[in-house]
Amino acid sequence: MFTSARYHVPAPRLTTLAIALLATGLTACRDDDTTPPTVGRTIAFSFAGLEPLANGFHYEGWVILNGQPVSTGKFNLTASGGLVALSGTPIPNGAFVVGRDVRGSSAVVLTVEPNGDTDALPADSKLMGGSVTGGSAAMSVAFSGAIGNSFASVAGNYVLATPTSAATTDELSGIWFMRLVNGAPQSGLTLPTLPTGWIYEGWAVINGRPVTTGRFTSVSLADLAAPFSGPGGGPPFPGEDFITNAPAGLTFPTSLRGGMAVISIEPQPDDSPAPFAPKPLLAMITADAAQHVTHAMAQNLGSLPTGTATIR
Repeated sequence: MFTSARYHVPAPRLTTLAIALLATGLTACRDDDTTPPTVGRTIAFSFAGLEPLANGFHYEGWVILNGQPVSTGKFNLTASGGLVALSGTPIPNGAFVVGRDVRGSSAVVLTVEPNGDTDALPADSKLMGGSVTGGSAAMSVAFSGAIGNSFASVAGNYVLATPTSAATTDELSGIWFMRLVNGAPQSGLTLPTLPTGWIYEGWAVINGRPVTTGRFTSVSLADLAAPFSGPGGGPPFPGEDFITNAPAGLTFPTSLRGGMAVISIEPQPDDSPAPFAPKPLLAMITADAAQHVTHAMAQNLGSLPTGTATIR
């Protein structure tokens, strides 16, 4: 029986390789450590003038890498402008980790994607974008890979009249985006042609509520709908008479005085019956606005959304 000796377990011997690793401060990774590096794979977005989408529609960011679009992730916005995943979970700092190194990207683009979108291609409704310089991109609707216009040359006019109504007492209940030259109607809008995925829409704000005057692609043709007009024919320009089929809470005929006239840019397909954020033209219809007189609209370029994307 051993009474005075203690068992002594010799310390394990370090191999030459282990000593070299310790000397250089290197340690081995655990076999189950699968966390990928994020350097060059993280892209952070910030936006101004962007609004939440409804009915399952959402935004999706894209980088153009080696000439091909690569998704940076789908998202929507809260009412306060915070980025959230489609589940509603906040996206901290608007940052996404992409599945590959995107530091060689030439551009960044933002699209409006329809409900149920599952493909790996950008929708036609490319809202804004920008070229990548020094790891970041200033995004705007003027980017050639998006809507592609700054709208700096837009201009507009409108006339209050109800040509589709036989009555003479409801002339303040219609708005037509035209101008009168020596009494003859001419096109009242100067707008660039929109690319596929976008369309213009006119609006009259009545008692604080936007009501469509119809969507259009040409400023020199009638728009695509006349849901509230009377039985008569209208002029060959965008516009509407608010005579019949008033939405709940409104009464037609009405007076558009004290309201607003608006031209918006809408995605196709559209997520909502309300106006989309970009509204390049608007006008306050004054309380004494005259009928059958040309009124001017003003540029509203501050409504055009912008953004910044940073690759890090």
